[in-house]
Amino acid sequence: MSKKSILVGFLVLLALLVVACGGGAKPTITLVENPWPASELNVEVAKIIIEKELGNPVEIVSLDENAQWDALAGGDVDASLEVWPSGHGERIAEYIGNLGTVEDGGLLGPVGEIGWYVPKYVVDANPALATWEGYKDAAAEFATAETGDNGRFLGADPSWVQYDEQIITNLGLPFQVVWTGSEDALLAEVSSAYSRQEPVLFYFYSPHAIFQQMDLVQVQLPPYSDACYADEAKIACAYPEDHLMKIFSAGLEEKDAAVHTFLANMNYGSDAQIEMLAMLSDGKTVEEAAQAWIDAHEDIWKSWLP
Repeated sequence: MSKKSILVGFLVLLALLVVACGGGAKPTITLVENPWPASELNVEVAKIIIEKELGNPVEIVSLDENAQWDALAGGDVDASLEVWPSGHGERIAEYIGNLGTVEDGGLLGPVGEIGWYVPKYVVDANPALATWEGYKDAAAEFATAETGDNGRFLGADPSWVQYDEQIITNLGLPFQVVWTGSEDALLAEVSSAYSRQEPVLFYFYSPHAIFQQMDLVQVQLPPYSDACYADEAKIACAYPEDHLMKIFSAGLEEKDAAVHTFLANMNYGSDAQIEMLAMLSDGKTVEEAAQAWIDAHEDIWKSWLP
């Protein structure tokens, strides 16, 4: 037998062994990370488990919550794990209901609520500021050099779905939204005011570890209704309660059925997010907080595996 024949035979045998052992690279799964800590934590939890338990490499792509829909529809990314549906009704109807290019991945678990907040010491000093009506005459108390005669209302990242400018205008309140640029920047401003016991009115959301760190009061706005949100320009009421959901590219299941099953099963409560967010406040990185949660809660995430 020639050396060439031996080499060919060896390569054929090697190929058969690779097939028999289930060899071949698994597809890379691309997860969308939105610009807020809870989204980063959800994605890191999923990444660690997918890579360790399912064997797929995972790539994380940072996109804002609006841009992610086209990326998912085009198959450029595979999944986004924390969507606040109240801000995406039209996209849900179009991409999921009409076009079918994005899949409803089911509930993530936490129930979110966006609202207006002030430190409790603000309401203790002026009980009228517990409700929106009290802010009609409170501009001077919250005014800054930047806002002039208007009170300052602190917003976070302007790419987030927020209706505070509409609510302020439509309720006739003498306030101006000042964008801080990010959640971290917003929290820095709030923390600075809090440390000096100064008035500060700001947008925020739950679940979040901030409520374990500061004594805050949610300002009562007019109650939410579907009619209030029928026209975005006319919104003049509270944000709705949001059952956070996941969305997938329509091609994810065909790309990798096991990963699709895992992400569809991924579901934990608000307490899980609060636990990890608190770790971030204590100085852990996103990766460290996610790994610590995984290490402590194997009973939960094991049930997500296919």
